[in-house]
Amino acid sequence: MALFGIWLAALLTLCIYSFLYKDNPLYKFAEHVYVGISAGYFVAAEFHNVVLPNLWIPLTTNFAHKYYLIIPGVMGLLVFFAFSRKYNWLLRFPISMVVGMGAGLSVTAFLSTDVLAQTQATLIPMNSLNNFLLVLGVLATLVYFFFSAEHKGFVGAGAKLGVWYLMIAFGAAFGYTVMARISLLIGRMQFLLGDWLHILK
Repeated sequence: MALFGIWLAALLTLCIYSFLYKDNPLYKFAEHVYVGISAGYFVAAEFHNVVLPNLWIPLTTNFAHKYYLIIPGVMGLLVFFAFSRKYNWLLRFPISMVVGMGAGLSVTAFLSTDVLAQTQATLIPMNSLNNFLLVLGVLATLVYFFFSAEHKGFVGAGAKLGVWYLMIAFGAAFGYTVMARISLLIGRMQFLLGDWLHILK
């Protein structure tokens, strides 16, 4: 069974890499298999990790104290009306609740993790070159995005310095992304040449 799994994974990997040549049915087949398995696994995991412990088990074992869980249960069932042309308007209620709750949580998380944390991170003593360059980069980048004043003279110099800081940041982020993708490629190559073909030992 393990040998079958290795061959199946190797063939699906080759099907995915065939896209480097051109779009073809083998790539589409592997893509559909991946999406289908991912969706099925996600549904099963959500059912066992969320629906059962947070909805079904509390309602069936302690209904007298957990009866209010009927409301989110009904809201969740309304999602299935997306398959009905006549009653698909009922989908608006759970979608609006999810979007509203997500927006509220994201705003508070954004304020605490991005705005306040980033502002606090720049309130540092200017006693080293690193701290000075950090504060200078933050101020120069903010000047670049300050469009109320024309980028000339002192403001223009600050904006140009902000562009340099942005390019360095984007380049570093792109470099990390490329390194992550290359590490994935190396892992797949080690699997194909080692576990599958036994060329690498």
